[in-house]
Amino acid sequence: MLSLLLIRAALLATPFAVWWIWAWWARRSGREMGATPWPWLVGIGAVLVGLSLMATALFHRDNRDETYVPGQVGPDGRVSEGHFEEPAKAR
Repeated sequence: MLSLLLIRAALLATPFAVWWIWAWWARRSGREMGATPWPWLVGIGAVLVGLSLMATALFHRDNRDETYVPGQVGPDGRVSEGHFEEPAKAR
């Protein structure tokens, strides 16, 4: 869950990072810089996050009919991962 949050935060920060890198390069090469376009940067970041949410909804595996089996502690103290099992097919 944390990785999803970090990915979305990185997507939101990407337009800001690109703008600041470009502004630094432009100032270094002697170009005149205008004001930082905050609404555009926030809007582009929001569009990127929205696209990532739509991609997650489209490409995430559907497990509605499957049964969740929680992780278990074995006799040696190791914990097995929780997983989904497909239902047994009726014959």
